[in-house]
This record gives sequence, structure tokens and C-alpha cells, in this order.
Amino acid sequence: MLGVDGGNWRSMKKTVCAHLLFFLLTVTFVTSVQASVTVQAIIDQDVYVAFSLENINSTIYWTIKNEPLITVSTIPNTILKNLKQQNLTHVDVYTQPIVFNDSTSSIYIAFSLTGSDILNFTVNTKSMTKTYHARTDWRKFQVDLTNGFSLNFTEYFGEPVERWQRINYTLSAKTHPAYYYNFTDSNTIDPACYFILPTAATNVHVAGDVVTFELPLSFEDSLLNSPFLILGALIVVNIAFFLYRRIKK
Repeated sequence: MLGVDGGNWRSMKKTVCAHLLFFLLTVTFVTSVQASVTVQAIIDQDVYVAFSLENINSTIYWTIKNEPLITVSTIPNTILKNLKQQNLTHVDVYTQPIVFNDSTSSIYIAFSLTGSDILNFTVNTKSMTKTYHARTDWRKFQVDLTNGFSLNFTEYFGEPVERWQRINYTLSAKTHPAYYYNFTDSNTIDPACYFILPTAATNVHVAGDVVTFELPLSFEDSLLNSPFLILGALIVVNIAFFLYRRIKK
């Protein structure tokens, strides 16, 4: 029968416990959520995009803030580059300053997308409505926040928007039709995305990643598309011509 020396046994127990503790700490670090990311895209006359990164691991937060990888144009330029590879160049971007909140370890990044390759419309003079077509596939990109930490929105939000959940979204005390998706297959990131339409949007539907909806014409649009505008202009021209001839006499 083999015996075990008491000192060696205690040493083995310490070694096993140390390795077990290291393993548990490693698993806890890997599986803990390092940030929650909420993307809001408010679609109206343009597309206002806001990335809200909250509950960021403090080490990662300070690394993001101190490293020069993220600027006001990092995400917009990544989107423009991806669109250009698809020959989609009719896009303009208007950026805003990045907001860092040290007390809550959160970051807010916002910008606007415009242009016919993002949002276009047709006018129906009979129904006095505009039909909008909004592309949403620009959301599929990856961005490095630090040298070792990145966000892969292609993975998080790759599901076609037509399969997203249709919801009513409250914004500034008004109810908007919206599409929502929450990616749940990540242990380190909690990402969610909303595409928010105008409150007056009707006939809303989605084909793949293109959201289509209708809005009533504004007063200015109605006036510009009205035949009475042309008639009124002709009347004014005729009156001016008549007065001119009277003056000349």
C-alpha cells in the first residue's frame, strides 16, 4: 500500500486549489458582460444614428478614451467605406462630438446619414403622399475600440430586418413604429438595435433590409406639387404683362 507524505499532500491541495481559483476567475472574466451597446437609427428626412455604449468594463473604458482609435469619424468612415465597395456613393455624413461619461463608464457616438443611397422617396400626387425607401444594411460593419477589443455589428445584427420584431417605440412622449433586434449569443457584449420610423408613417413593410413607408406630403410639398401653383404663376405673369403694356402706353 502506497502512502502519501503529509507535507506533500498539503502542498498538492494548495496547488489544486490555486489552479481551481485561477480557472474560476478566468471563466468569470471571460463570461462577464464587458459592455452593453444600444444602436438607435431614427429615420425621417435623414437617418440619425446614435451608438450608446454603457456599463463598459472600467479598464476597457479608460483604454478606449486614452487610445486614438475612436474619433467622431471612425464609425461613419467605416460605413462609407463599406458602402463604396458596393458602389453606393450618394451618401453624406454629419458628425457630432463624442460624449465620454467617466462617472458611468459610458460613451455616446452620434451622426446623421443622408443621400439617395441611404434614403430616397417618390411622390404620389394622387394620394398626396411620399413613399420612402430606407436602406439599413449599412449597420453591418466591425470597428476596433481598442487594440484588443472590437464590436462586430455584422455578427450582432446580420439578421435581415424583415425578421426583426415590429414594435411600438416611445420617443419624446410619442409612439413610433419601429423594428427591434437583440443579439443574445454573446457572453461579453449585450447589443440591441432599433430602426425608428416617423409617428405618421403608414403602409410600413420591409423587404430584406429595405424599410418602406409612406408619409403625407407637407404643406410645402403639397404646394409645389399642386397644379394650382402653375395656374397661379401663369395668372401672375399675365397680370404683370398687362400692367407692363398699360404703363408703356
